[in-house]
Amino acid sequence: MSKTYAVYILTNYSQSTFYIGVTGNLQKRVWEHKNKVAEGFTKKYNVDRLVYFELTDSVDTALNREKQLKRWHREWKINLIREMNPEFKDLSLDWK
Repeated sequence: MSKTYAVYILTNYSQSTFYIGVTGNLQKRVWEHKNKVAEGFTKKYNVDRLVYFELTDSVDTALNREKQLKRWHREWKINLIREMNPEFKDLSLDWK
């Protein structure tokens, strides 16, 4: 049985900043961001809106993609998000 990994992008309400991360459990990790479970960047800047994610079954692929996206210019990240989510909706709102 293979595990699924997610590379994800969060933003805040004003879309002024982005956070890029990797997780083996996207729903749990987004819940942690929304509920400010851990101290750090996302809590400090109220970054808790899931606007983009990619899934893969390889942790190495996920980590490499995370590193790649973190090096991208802001405009490139915005264009990537708009491909999947043109309105920058919080993709986690439909989860139960």
